[in-house]
Amino acid sequence: MNQLSASTKGRLEPTVRRAAGLIQKFGWLVAPPMLRIALSLPFFRSGLTRWDGVLSISPVTLYLFENQFRLHILGGAYPFPAPDTVALLVAIAEVTLPVLLVLGFATRFVGLALFVMTGVIQLVFPDGWANFHLYWASLAVGIMALGPGPLSLDHLLVRSMQTRNHASDR
Repeated sequence: MNQLSASTKGRLEPTVRRAAGLIQKFGWLVAPPMLRIALSLPFFRSGLTRWDGVLSISPVTLYLFENQFRLHILGGAYPFPAPDTVALLVAIAEVTLPVLLVLGFATRFVGLALFVMTGVIQLVFPDGWANFHLYWASLAVGIMALGPGPLSLDHLLVRSMQTRNHASDR
């Protein structure tokens, strides 16, 4: 029986290794764009609610930043400094950054920016950590760690620059 087991193990091991390698290649191809899309959706949806027409911040957004949203720090609740400016910056960021992220352009920087935004959102809504913010932060860190992946504009730009550099070396 031991000879049969050793023989079977010897034949299965390369097949299992090959299968695991294919699964890993598939994951490296598909995981980055899936992470990018998953993180971009909640921010983009929120960003769409911030506008009242083209280049016009909604009155509700301004009201929220001026009167409702508070930064919860060390047991106190503090208003945003320059709330109208912060509202405009957030409205622009919540629409622009997700688009860049889905395209895979400046991916690691956008991941960092959304990670920081998640941290600020956590200060505004401290009870949202377990339901939303932990997941958003995890996705952002995963994007920063893995990078854009091969299905991205970043990847195309790097390959294009490498091709130009090799051509100029000749």
